Amino acid sequence: MPTIEVSLPDKIESDIESLVEQGEYLNRERAIEDLLSRGISAYNTTTESSDEGFEETFTEGFDEQQDPAMRDEQSDDGYQF
Repeated sequence: MPTIEVSLPDKIESDIESLVEQGEYLNRERAIEDLLSRGISAYNTTTESSDEGFEETFTEGFDEQQDPAMRDEQSDDGYQF
């Protein structure tokens, strides 16, 4: 497993120590490893094509629309032919 060295602000260091003291983690190393893993997984680091995200966003509203001619129910909007 790779080893890294980081500098943490005093507030984060004390928060990690509090979690260990409260019994949330067995030790400081496991706390840091778990918290880093959770933070990275929150960013969904899987590789995706940028076009796929655009296409999904673009078609999201379109897919939910309905053709008025395909509706089963009669609407009472006052227009009839």
